[in-house]
Amino acid sequence: MEVSEKPKKKRKKLPKAVKGEEFVQIMKCVPQGDKIAKVSFILSYGAGLRISEVVKLRKEHIDEIRNTISIWDAKGGVDRTVPLPKFWRKWMFAYLPIPKSIRTLERKFRKYSAKAKLPSFYTFHSLRHGFATRLIEKGVPITHVQTLLGHSDVSTTGVYIKARPMDALQSYEESF
Repeated sequence: MEVSEKPKKKRKKLPKAVKGEEFVQIMKCVPQGDKIAKVSFILSYGAGLRISEVVKLRKEHIDEIRNTISIWDAKGGVDRTVPLPKFWRKWMFAYLPIPKSIRTLERKFRKYSAKAKLPSFYTFHSLRHGFATRLIEKGVPITHVQTLLGHSDVSTTGVYIKARPMDALQSYEESF
């Protein structure tokens, strides 16, 4: 009788989140003429949009009076409302909808993040991770972060808490 081995658990990796100063570095490396990359990166980092949501975004999804963006039929068929990035400017409307493919935006991100000398493990999605991580760092309740990201389960959002082991170590140091 053969003893079957237990299947290995899939390793759960912590999200790779772009930090504020790294986002500034990337934006400095985007040429003045590449407004599409600038707008795309700002939407992902400043509003937590997935790359597919950036590409599908239309002008009518943005409410300038309420400073919100309505995301319709996102991943899992979920609709949600997110904040308009603080660094959103009127001129950016001219680039909606984004006239580039997901693959092109991913390439642009890799190109400009390499130019900014950021770690190669960053992907376009790391901008969204940066949004979520910033919210957690600022003390936004996890259920609010869950709502903004469009997660159906708070355990999905909980990975951003786990991604901050230095906070746990600091709490430990302060307690003893």
